[in-house]
Amino acid sequence: MSDRKKQIPLRLSQELYEDIASWAAEDFRSINGQIEYLLTLCVRQRKKTGGYVPQDLNEKPAPDN
Repeated sequence: MSDRKKQIPLRLSQELYEDIASWAAEDFRSINGQIEYLLTLCVRQRKKTGGYVPQDLNEKPAPDN
């Protein structure tokens, strides 16, 4: 498997972009780095629990049993 990273076009709403940019600055990451970090966390969670992120992002995820 190649160590090269894939480049993909990504369209975000202005509000989401600004939220991610602010979060990235707090975490001392680039916006691209923050997006990759968040996607990695989501994929790990999906593999670990088989669960998805809630449709309503303000909704708390179901507790693990």
